[in-house]
Amino acid sequence: MHIHPFRALRPSPDRAPTLSVPPYDVVTTDEAKRLARNIPHSFFYVTRPEIGLPESTADNPECQHAAARHALDQLLRGGALLPEANPLFFAYRLVREGHAQRGIAACFETADYEIHIRTHEKTRPDKEEDRMRHIAALRTHDEPVFLLCRDLPDLTAFLTRLENDLPLYDFVASDGVRHTVWAIRETAPLAAILHRIPRVYIADGHHRAAAAVRIAEVSFPPSQPVDPVEQHRFLAVLFQASELRILPYNRLVRDLQGQSVADFVAVLRKRLPVEKTPGPTADRPGRCAMYLDGQWYALTLRPPPGGNDPSASLDVQMLQDQVLAPILGIQNPRTDPRIEFVGGIHGNPELARRVDERKAAVAFSMHPVTVEQLMAIADAGRTLPPKSTWFEPKLRSGLFLHPFGV
Repeated sequence: MHIHPFRALRPSPDRAPTLSVPPYDVVTTDEAKRLARNIPHSFFYVTRPEIGLPESTADNPECQHAAARHALDQLLRGGALLPEANPLFFAYRLVREGHAQRGIAACFETADYEIHIRTHEKTRPDKEEDRMRHIAALRTHDEPVFLLCRDLPDLTAFLTRLENDLPLYDFVASDGVRHTVWAIRETAPLAAILHRIPRVYIADGHHRAAAAVRIAEVSFPPSQPVDPVEQHRFLAVLFQASELRILPYNRLVRDLQGQSVADFVAVLRKRLPVEKTPGPTADRPGRCAMYLDGQWYALTLRPPPGGNDPSASLDVQMLQDQVLAPILGIQNPRTDPRIEFVGGIHGNPELARRVDERKAAVAFSMHPVTVEQLMAIADAGRTLPPKSTWFEPKLRSGLFLHPFGV
């Protein structure tokens, strides 16, 4: 496993709270516009460059990538982003509602991808291509991949000692998450610890990681020189499994495929134990909550027969196999427009609200996938069903960047 310090681009401490932003793929264009309003140095102009383009070109990918490069240049010229003189590691702690997770920002090698860096998700070619072109235009990895590993006591001890030091950044974002970053300038002791990690797992950012692998093979023209070593590395933040929290990824289905509520429930009862409940009760594996016509139900899913695929026993897969496909006709949840996925951070009241407002016919509140299940599936070379995990809190973009251009 090859893990390296890097020469970061990073904001000055006074700019970090307003420059840094949520990840590009958890906000819409309109939300990014609203959050960047009156903040000319907002990092959204790099990660969501369409917000600064006229309506006539806002949907043009080439215009977007050029605008992202221009925005990054503006941040550099204006001193909002500063280059580090030497390669460093960074420790990054996020605290949300009393839950803390601590990670290390570092560079990982693309040669380790799918060998020591395990995946659990299929990437979409269009999204992978878009991220590759975005990163190529910047010649910078602007957003980190979110990685996890099994716990290492020495790493826990190192991070605990570090918390007594003066941080580089320490602020609370508008969503209530506290972000604290320490610069680790003596890199050798931490490098020795990280060297003992046998493998890591992508928690979030599969498209960014896959794009980085493709970037490593790009031939850049002489007018856009790159460092050949750094071109084969990408930015990530690595967390230990015990400190991570996975929330469920819930499901909304727009219609009952022509069935009445009574008929749908009757068909469901023939297949699974179904009981009315006063509220949502996805309180254990194999049990999900369903909201329909103003009423919550508990569904007990049936474990599949034994096999070699650990993903088959996940609640999201059992729901797909036992309810969504055979009863509601959702054969491919990746592409079917009748299904919508809602991150667990939004809560069960949001599911009920959307059904009550007839934006969906039925909602399913899921029991979350565990970190151990995720690692077991990745180790088996399998993939999770689409939209299975929602990690919270999210990494903040713009706190550190990895440039590979020279």
